Amino acid sequence: MRVLMFGRGTIATIYGWVLQAAGHDVEFYVRPGRASEYGDEVEMDLIDARRRPLGQRVRESFGTSLRESLAPEDGFDLIVLSVAHHRLAEAVAFLAPRLGEATVLVFGNIWAEPLDAVAPLPADQVVLGFPTAGGGFDDNGVLHGALFQSVTIGTTAASPSRREQDVRSALQQAGLAVRDEKDMRGWLWLHFISDAGMFAQAIRSGSMADMIGDRRAFSEAFLNTRELLPILEARGVDLRQHRSGLLPYRLPRLVAAISAWATARFPIARVSLAAHTDPNATELRAVLADTVREARKLDIPTPRLGL
Repeated sequence: MRVLMFGRGTIATIYGWVLQAAGHDVEFYVRPGRASEYGDEVEMDLIDARRRPLGQRVRESFGTSLRESLAPEDGFDLIVLSVAHHRLAEAVAFLAPRLGEATVLVFGNIWAEPLDAVAPLPADQVVLGFPTAGGGFDDNGVLHGALFQSVTIGTTAASPSRREQDVRSALQQAGLAVRDEKDMRGWLWLHFISDAGMFAQAIRSGSMADMIGDRRAFSEAFLNTRELLPILEARGVDLRQHRSGLLPYRLPRLVAAISAWATARFPIARVSLAAHTDPNATELRAVLADTVREARKLDIPTPRLGL
């Protein structure tokens, strides 16, 4: 399969690495001028948990094929689009006239109605998904991160569409378990407010990195998100379909204790938080601003967020 990763950020690089290792022909689209800046290799320092629950450390150079142009006739089978949610509209506007027949895996946070958020991409060429990886680049350009075993893919019918099946197959070939989610809209929105709860606490703690091992910080973050659940109900999400995802917000102190212990003890639980040291990161502030804006629109108070 010919695969284009949109950008060369953390998620694009990690999943481009595993897809290429699985035998797919992977390229990265970068903005004009960035190819010479990035170079053709990425130094990786990852904890890979596809085969071991606590992960295996991987240090290697990953050769990347970068391109600065894209046209419909380029003939990609799959485009993986993983950008910060506040850049999604810009990205899909760029992709739409250059897409050709490719399937687009939209792989990240969405806060609007999902298919509206990715218009003008043709709805029948879009697959919604979410990664379970994280990390960041250090000042020397080394990618420090973690890759977990599973990913989530939205399914829109009783059986997956051909494009959904093709995406599932490519991910499974890369050693990833695929979890199907029938209510992807609600799942994405629940994840979004979980980020908002964490980000609000990160500002109080100093950063996401400063939350490592801090039981009280995790508890406060989960309580922040619990305050936001009425937003989802007001938007028509049936929370009964997401019982397992709601566990941290139903039992915040218990799950906080487990989270604090895990991030203090296990590198795979710690590395994604450790990469985020800036409490003023653009995406962090954008998630909080959009969450509060929606709460005000729906007349739902958010005193814990303090914004």
